Amino acid sequence: MYTFIIILILIVCVLLALVVLVQNSKGGGLAANFSAPQQVLGARQSADFVEKATWWLAAILVVLCLAATISIPRHHSGNNLQTEVTANAASPIEAASPVATPTPAE
Repeated sequence: MYTFIIILILIVCVLLALVVLVQNSKGGGLAANFSAPQQVLGARQSADFVEKATWWLAAILVVLCLAATISIPRHHSGNNLQTEVTANAASPIEAASPVATPTPAE
């Protein structure tokens, strides 16, 4: 399930990037290509569509990220910290050589 959600996130990210690249912050973008008055999608309709697509894809991305966080696979194989502490305690620990401290000259 987690892998499927990650694939969906990647697809939505690519679509969102494409939709954002189609937009123009000055109101041009895709709307500038459809400026003929006889076309069904006029300048304003295409800008509305692109803006709505951006918001929808962003919302879908947030929901999918939350779903991915919830569905992260967790392997419960006991207390890993306790196992690690026990394994380290069983291995011999080498004693560090003491640092020679110089004696003060009198």
